[in-house]
Amino acid sequence: MQRLWINIDGQIEELHLPGRFQDVVPGVTWGSPDELFTPSFWKYQSEAQIRRNRYVEHRLGRDLLEEIAVCLLGGYGIPAEMGIIAFERLRQHGLLDGSATEQGILDQLSRPFEVAGRERRYRFVGQKASYLYRALALAKDLETDLSARELRNSLLVLPGIGPKTASWIVRNHLNSDDVAIIDIHLHRACVMMNLFNQKMSPLKDYFRLEDLFLGFAQAIKVRASVLDAVMWDFMRRIGPTARTAGLEKWTGQLQLGI
Repeated sequence: MQRLWINIDGQIEELHLPGRFQDVVPGVTWGSPDELFTPSFWKYQSEAQIRRNRYVEHRLGRDLLEEIAVCLLGGYGIPAEMGIIAFERLRQHGLLDGSATEQGILDQLSRPFEVAGRERRYRFVGQKASYLYRALALAKDLETDLSARELRNSLLVLPGIGPKTASWIVRNHLNSDDVAIIDIHLHRACVMMNLFNQKMSPLKDYFRLEDLFLGFAQAIKVRASVLDAVMWDFMRRIGPTARTAGLEKWTGQLQLGI
């Protein structure tokens, strides 16, 4: 048994975890919470963030159409901050109700954005404007009184939406723990703790990887939606450091859920 303590604004709480050499799922041991990327580490990080009321609310849009838009505008090659800023502009101009023209969306995405005091341009404007225009027009007629998995399946027929984006929309919109967002950051974290086989790719093995992740979340008793968000945010901030060199400098700084 491992004993550790979480300090939240001076309030100390004791947490008990299984021994470091005990399996959390077959082939994956708990490890120690002060070792980066072990199950114990992620359990500790998640519990600390939950007590700070972080990562418990995921919805970004006011309705399903807006959630589709914000998730389509983010994703591969688009920094999260840029996706949010682009979404806010389109929403302010009333372009997310499924009735906007493709040209109207394209015009707004083509204008420069100010990000952290610098002028930047949104990437893939033509492709994203086309996807967004067609997806929102079709999504107006989607049935929404569905389970998480059923809603995801219905989203997969929309232009530009694959399993990851569909899962992201559903996780946010329904606050669901029945799907997972298997992106590059979460995939890397799960490979590093031997939960995922490195040869398995989200492009080819998405639903198998999702099942492994959801089983892992259940095994460490953390909501999948929270664990997904904690791992994504941590891995994107630590970046390439997570691969090989420089891990030592992060241990002391981040083991308390900073």
